[in-house]
Amino acid sequence: MLKSKTFVKKTRSGGVMKIVREHYLRDDIWCGSEACTECQQESTVLQKDACIESNLCSYPHYLIPDTNVVLHQIDVLEDPVIRNVIILQTVLQEVRHRSAPIYKRLKDIIHEKEKHFYTFTSEHHRETFIEREPGESANDRNDRAIRVAAKWYSEHLKPLEAETDGLKVVLLTNDQGNKQKAEESGLLVYKFEEYIKGLIANSELVDRLALSNDDKNEVTSSKVLFPEHLPLSRIQAGIKSGSFVQGTFRASRDNYLEATVFVQGEGEDSTEILIQGLQNLNRAVHQDVVAVQLLPRNQWVAPSSVVLQDEGTAKDDDVEEEEEEKALRISAAEAARKTTGKVVGIIKRNWRPFCGMLNVSQIKESTRHLFTPADRRIPRIRIETRQSSTLAGQRIIVAIDGWPKDSRYPNGHFVRSLGGAGEKDTEQEVLLLEHDVPHQAFSQAVLSFLPKMPWAITPEDMVKREDLRQLTVCSVDPPGCTDIDDALHCRELENGNLEVGVHIADVSHFIRPGNALDKEAANRGTTVYLCGKRIDMVPELLSSNLCSLRSNVERLAFSCIWEMNHKAEILKTRFTKSVINSKASLTYAEAQMRIDDTSKSDDITKSLRGLNKLAKILKRQRIEKGALTLSSLEVRFHIDSETHDPIDLQTKELMETNSMVEEFMLLANISVAQKIYDEFQECALLRKHPAPPPSNYDILLKAAKSKDVAIHTDTAKALADSLDVAKVDGFPYFNTLLRILATRCMMQAVYFCSGMDSDFHHYGLASPIYTHFTSPIRRYADIIVHRLLAVAIGADSTYPDLMDKHKQSALCNNLNYRHKMSQYAQRASVAFHTQLFFKSRGILNEEGFVLFVRKNAIIVLIPKFGLEGTVFFDTKDKVSPSVVFDEEGPALTVQQHTFHIFDKVKVTISLDDSNIQHQKIRMALTEPVIPGVSVPVPDAAPQAKKPKLDR
Repeated sequence: MLKSKTFVKKTRSGGVMKIVREHYLRDDIWCGSEACTECQQESTVLQKDACIESNLCSYPHYLIPDTNVVLHQIDVLEDPVIRNVIILQTVLQEVRHRSAPIYKRLKDIIHEKEKHFYTFTSEHHRETFIEREPGESANDRNDRAIRVAAKWYSEHLKPLEAETDGLKVVLLTNDQGNKQKAEESGLLVYKFEEYIKGLIANSELVDRLALSNDDKNEVTSSKVLFPEHLPLSRIQAGIKSGSFVQGTFRASRDNYLEATVFVQGEGEDSTEILIQGLQNLNRAVHQDVVAVQLLPRNQWVAPSSVVLQDEGTAKDDDVEEEEEEKALRISAAEAARKTTGKVVGIIKRNWRPFCGMLNVSQIKESTRHLFTPADRRIPRIRIETRQSSTLAGQRIIVAIDGWPKDSRYPNGHFVRSLGGAGEKDTEQEVLLLEHDVPHQAFSQAVLSFLPKMPWAITPEDMVKREDLRQLTVCSVDPPGCTDIDDALHCRELENGNLEVGVHIADVSHFIRPGNALDKEAANRGTTVYLCGKRIDMVPELLSSNLCSLRSNVERLAFSCIWEMNHKAEILKTRFTKSVINSKASLTYAEAQMRIDDTSKSDDITKSLRGLNKLAKILKRQRIEKGALTLSSLEVRFHIDSETHDPIDLQTKELMETNSMVEEFMLLANISVAQKIYDEFQECALLRKHPAPPPSNYDILLKAAKSKDVAIHTDTAKALADSLDVAKVDGFPYFNTLLRILATRCMMQAVYFCSGMDSDFHHYGLASPIYTHFTSPIRRYADIIVHRLLAVAIGADSTYPDLMDKHKQSALCNNLNYRHKMSQYAQRASVAFHTQLFFKSRGILNEEGFVLFVRKNAIIVLIPKFGLEGTVFFDTKDKVSPSVVFDEEGPALTVQQHTFHIFDKVKVTISLDDSNIQHQKIRMALTEPVIPGVSVPVPDAAPQAKKPKLDR
């Protein structure tokens, strides 16, 4: 049966267009129940004995949730207990329209066979499709459609009641009006909460219930604490007229009563508006998109230097202005004041599930508790739970439901527990969730696109590729590396020149554009390396096997081959898809030993020596052009093979071979960047490193000046040259410290699309153009670059998204985000393992250097451990010493002693685990000795011996 829908739409030019859509109604849409004999269905989803222990519904039943139940209670619907659910097409479409993340979660549940969720195409079923009536809102029409479909189901299954122990259909809603109308038409209907509370022995599900609007009113007091949020229509009008601005809310880590709103201007320009005080923050949460009204100039304030954490017992909802807010209001010099505003409305909430811990209420038998998120920028959340005694001491996940104007804290609900706080697996899970690192196991849909094993290179593959299996190719990587992206070769040609090849795993051969495997890799963006764990971007079959260029196996590669003279000048460059057979997988140390061992002269060693010689020349040329050699301390943990705890901590040593591999990777990346840009000027995926603004160098210049060393920062070359000659007699570590400081002044390198930007320069490498080509197993950017290069040399076909600069640009944004988050996650993992290391060490006394000087503290670097920590000079429990801060120096005078950057100090290092959620490495001064400030040197405690295992 054919129906037509007609509606009018306004066009861009202001005209009106009439649209007529055909809408087919059918009789052959089945109910999905295995109890049904009437529907001629091949397979069924809903079970005949749909029983669940319940005080409310003692009979077998199917559930039909309405849209709001799905949108707000997805955490409960995901639980294995909830089965045999009918998801109406009306509901599915509305959820898709209103929340992409929840739609994805719902689709995942529908795909889980053991959940028995059935999608019923109610909008195309002759008996359940309804027209919207004149004057009826879309919302009311959808509610009516849900009731009609529920009615159809109950009528349809009625004849089967005798043989199915009275199988019924239960409609679940949270809307009082909808419930009333459903009851009037004779439907079996319950409020969602009522139904869940009626389930037997499932108290955890009750904790997961999101608060509905009715409950929110009960929970809070009647006193209004916050100004009302303006409706979206008012906000839009205000933004248009210029009385409000729109921006992203960024809460402060150090001060819960302060935030900035980041307003993106035209092009690169952006401004920040300061927000201070509870009322002005007005219930905005970190990363929300908000509307801000600027305050009059005489009410502008300066950012506060006070550190304020929202800790301790719950603050009452009806407290007058708090003491803490008064502490913020220091009279600032006019110059220090910043543009200040207040939040008047929320444009888009960016709430996610938060990890953290429960502060159990002091009131006996109370079910209302405060939850403290691990991320200090997120406010504490009030939740209801009956299992607080079990959850105390555990890391849990909580979701926010809403933040009423009469509540001091947002309301939320418990989602799940991650395990005991401080346990390694739990903390790793928290770290991945908090940094938004996708780490769930690869789905069946993704795995279905992997090649079938056993896999071998076929004659068809060989036709399109150059056979380089006879070449002496080898790979050089860190120890234990299984995802080998790159291999190298070098040989002398008959004409006396050298041929050098960089061979990169041909990942794009296995990952085809647009399939589930490709989408998953694009979303993950990068492999994340934590201490002792790797979260792969692509499944292990590819990352550690078929794409990994292991020795003595044939592998597909993408090769970049140069002909060079002995001065490392490139005479010819060519790119080709190839087949290689690596002759050796070496570590950096093994490769170094071969190069240095004069008794060796086999092909692999000759190849390595040739590469090393050329790499030294390439590096010298690069540095002459102005490339920077910066320094950052990377640490390496030696992990106990049984307990997997760190037993030693050292800074990483770099060898000549590290540099050798790096030089050829840089050369390949630059060669490929030039090639894809020549070929595709609008849509090449490139990487740039912007030059830092001059003000970034202030701290470096001041630090050098304090030791009478001149640093020039006009160009990268000037900086590189002045760093090379910066030396202080009797202080060999000075140059490394200066380079560490210079690294801190740098900007972040980013991916971008050539058609959307005009500045391509890479400041750190002093290269006019750059990209990433050499690590496609662990970076998605490289896969796109492989695809572009393959099209450029005619080795593969193109596809629309590859040539769409807007899609390419959106992809770059995701890659830059994932890249940044993976770096933060890696740092957090190092910090956690460092804490584990010091946990069993007691108090250590180590030598360090002052890296920064602050108003009330110095930041100290311990080179031995690559560790940074803060020594505070004002502690809560002691009388504060006299502290004078000189911003020009910068210098800090404590009692009679003055600290400058790079001063040598000795400090004690210990782990402070008094706050289990935010454990810290504490440092205290032992040298120089300052009465009343420094601490005595600890006794050298014997190393804790490992208990011997009974064999």
